[in-house]
Amino acid sequence: MAKQSAEQFAEASAEVLSKSSEAADKAARDTAAALTENGNASRAAIQELTRAYQELATKNVNKLTAAMRALATVKSPAEFIDTQQRLIKEGVETAVSDSQRIAQLSTAVFTAAFEPTKKQAEIGRQ
Repeated sequence: MAKQSAEQFAEASAEVLSKSSEAADKAARDTAAALTENGNASRAAIQELTRAYQELATKNVNKLTAAMRALATVKSPAEFIDTQQRLIKEGVETAVSDSQRIAQLSTAVFTAAFEPTKKQAEIGRQ
């Protein structure tokens, strides 16, 4: 009877170890897949941010050129001061708007980029 119990115990232990090994293997594969997906999403996020910064730089160069032309056409010191104040005001408003847009874009793309890892972590806690 003790021999049978030992054999049953060995079989049960082997089954538990086998299931544990399978579960660990699945968890490792799922984690690797989530990290790969996370890496791909991060790369896409960085590319999207790079495009946004390039567009912003191009827009700023065009605005600077337009501002220099506007200042070059003034005919009096009073007109120069008025033009300069207008350009400064527009520049500050644009900088604030652009900063907000870049911040929102950064938050959105990196939140999306880390979503696969977040989902995998939530699954792991269940």
